[in-house]
Amino acid sequence: MKRCEWVKLDEPIYVEYHDKEWGIPVYDDQHLFEMICLEGAQAGLSWWTILQKREGYRAAFDQFDVSKIVLYTEDKLQELSQDSRIVRNKLKIASVVTNAQAFLRIQEEYGSFSEYIWGFVDHQPIINEWSSIADVPVTTEISERMSKQLKKDGFKFVGSTICYSFMQAIGMVNDHVVDCICRSERLADENH
Repeated sequence: MKRCEWVKLDEPIYVEYHDKEWGIPVYDDQHLFEMICLEGAQAGLSWWTILQKREGYRAAFDQFDVSKIVLYTEDKLQELSQDSRIVRNKLKIASVVTNAQAFLRIQEEYGSFSEYIWGFVDHQPIINEWSSIADVPVTTEISERMSKQLKKDGFKFVGSTICYSFMQAIGMVNDHVVDCICRSERLADENH
């Protein structure tokens, strides 16, 4: 079974992430919030680093419950900056609270974050035809637009590259290479 070249085949959690999550459309607001926060935490690091800490992030950030996160105090942020289960970057930690506040504003305005974020691709996943991982872009015109709008709406750690990675993670784009086993499975699922 061939998979996208970036997958660490000797690491079960990486294989599982690639096979069962990456590129599959996500519409659940809480999961979308988790992914935008985790992608932001990745800035300057590898996704593998964040993936290994994912359960720690869930525990540290109340399972990414936005209504709890917006109530975090300075003491809570200080406590998180000492938590070895997550990346202990104070700006990234504080961004989760800032993003939770922006997220709630978006939900109020659009009814859901999903409605807002999927609007960038007209509510339809983009299915790309890459023959090699080297062909896959790190940013696109859409991720540039998304980044600018998210920043305007109060989000942090949402540069264009992070936005494109987020789009891939939540299935807004399917960037599985053409000979990846998951690509054919995804397309078969989408056609039924």
